[in-house]
Formats: sequence, C-alpha cells, structure tokens
Amino acid sequence: MATPAQARVDLGAIRHNVALLKEGAGGAELMGAVKADAYGHGLVPTSEAVLEGGASRLGTAFVREALALREGGVTAPILSWLVTPGEPIEEALRADVELSASDEGMLGEIAAAARRTGRTAKLHLEADTGMSRGGCPPAAWPALLAGALRLQAEGVIEIAGLWSHFACADIPGHPSIGRQLEAFEAALKLAEQAGAAGSHVIRHIANSAATVTLPEARYDLVRPGIALYGLSPVPELGDFGLRQAMTLVAQAGLVKRVPEGSGVSYAHLYVTERETTLALVPLGYADGVLRHATGKAEVLAGGRRRTVAGRVCMDQFMIDMGDDPLSAGDEIVLFGPGDRGEPTAQEWADNLGTITHEIVTRIGSRVPRVYEHRSSR
Repeated sequence: MATPAQARVDLGAIRHNVALLKEGAGGAELMGAVKADAYGHGLVPTSEAVLEGGASRLGTAFVREALALREGGVTAPILSWLVTPGEPIEEALRADVELSASDEGMLGEIAAAARRTGRTAKLHLEADTGMSRGGCPPAAWPALLAGALRLQAEGVIEIAGLWSHFACADIPGHPSIGRQLEAFEAALKLAEQAGAAGSHVIRHIANSAATVTLPEARYDLVRPGIALYGLSPVPELGDFGLRQAMTLVAQAGLVKRVPEGSGVSYAHLYVTERETTLALVPLGYADGVLRHATGKAEVLAGGRRRTVAGRVCMDQFMIDMGDDPLSAGDEIVLFGPGDRGEPTAQEWADNLGTITHEIVTRIGSRVPRVYEHRSSR
C-alpha cells in the first residue's frame, strides 16, 4: 500500500445490495441515501455505483452534499431533506436539487429563493408521524399544506413528495410502527383532500429496516441507507443477502519483541504476561477507531484474530502477536465482509456497544478510500 491504511470499498457489493433491495421493493422506486460521504464510503464513486445498481434517485441530509454530487457530475434527481435556515437554497435550486420543508418558515425561505432565481422549487413536505424529530406536527399539517398549495398555484413551488421517517422500524413488532403508519395515512388523506397529493407526488417513509421488513411501508419509493453498504438494518434477523462493502486495513508499522511485564500504551492498561511480540497498527481515534475499542475490538493479523492490546491512541494502537510471526508492512484487517475470517463491522459495533452506522461513518479523511469491483455473492 502507498499509505499506512486504506478503506477498500467494493463497488460491486454496493451494486449487488442496491439490486437486491430494488428487487424486493415490490415495484417501488429506490432512493439511495448517500449522506455523510455515503456513510463514509466516498460520496461520488459510491453514488455512481448506487445508481448503476438500480436506484433512480439519491438522498442527502444537507444541501452542500447534494451540490458536491452535482459538481461530481451526478445528474440523477437528488433530495436534500435537512434544510436549515441560511442554507444555499438558491444554489440548490439552480442545480435542480429537490428540498424538504417541515414548517411554514422554511416553506417561505424556499419560496423566496425560488422567486429570486426564477426557478420552481421541487418540494417534499415532511410530516411528523411520531418520531418527534424533523417533520410537521399533525396540528400544523393543514396549514403547511395550504401554504404550499398557494405557492404551487403561483408557480413558485411544485409539491413533489410527501414523506416521513420511522423511529423504530429496526425493532420488529414495536408498537410505534403501526401508529406511525396510521399517522402517515392520515397525513396523506389530508393532503389528498386538500389537492396536494396528485399522481406525480411521491409518497415515502421506508428506511432500510422498513424496506426489508415492512411491505406495507414501501408506498411509491423506499429510502435505504445502511443496507446499501451491506450492513444489516436489523442484525438479529440476519444479513438479508447483503454484502459488506468496506474493508478497513492497515500495514503493521513496527513489530518488536518485549519482555514479560511490559506495560503497553497509555496508562498501561495492558501488561504482557510473558515475553511476546507486539505489532503497531497505524490507525487511531483520529481515524475513527473508537478509543473504547481498547481491550474489546479484534483484528485479523498473521492469520488469527487479535484483541486490541492497551489503549487506542490518536494515531495508533497495539496488538499482541504472542510468538506468531509478523513483519513490518504485513497487512492487518480491522474489519471486512468476513470472508477471510476477519471481524465484520457488525462485530465491531456489537463489541463496542454501538451500531454499524457509527463504525463506518467515523473512518476519517486520513484514510484513503480505494475502490474495487470484486464479484459479489
């Protein structure tokens, strides 16, 4: 490797995952969620693979992410759903980026930008169906619809979508799922009665978990995110045939023998029980290897799994090889699809008490993304 560490991204796996999700979506359109640098996989190359796999649209959190896609040559429809005051809305409209609004204040800000640019804003109205995060509360929904319809009659906006988001779709059987679907149906009914739910208006609520477990939530479009990258949205139900796309590897930076009783790394949380071989892995919490991986997470080195030995530092951590051979420059696999016996991102998440989303999105910019096109199962 030209660098001490790489995040290898299998674009073939991403295309496989999208095709699998699309096939199971029952005819619904698929919007690939590529926010947060495509969940750490690299925005433009990953988005292109998502589209090649069968997605017809892309979704980002922020406008600047959508603009980066346009600058990268991506021409597919893009929705940015987390629009906050002061965002570059005019730039978004000139770049044909669709936007979301949850209240009359943002609706007015988007309308003003549309008037200044002379562009009709394609707008998705978000209903809060019970997550109490983004979205318009039920009591304010009729007024938001009325305001949007007035602006649509002026030609300032076009109501392109009606949507919401699940809080607990990744917890099968959770009572909030049914309640949210009922609330979404009620919001759609009000929109239809008001004249804001024409045949061209896309209805969508399904995230990754809902896409694979809730056929009744698919409506016109599904919005998978974590599943695109081969990570199960409901781990207790299996992998759904998905294939993990990211493999995080590093070269051993230093290999040395140390005597029994050697304290390793800060605070000497790990002390060798006998003479042994230590290997330095040039990745640390500045690169997204969580500090509390100390003594918990495993890597594959020298054909066997090894636990992180001692505290994870900013740029490095250590592993104990015992008497097994390893040389400086040999490859160490932190996580991957598991084909070679290496830990998976799910195992890292389980060991660290978090979710795979955090494991992959935290891999920092010092770690180059290297794109591969391996065949996928």
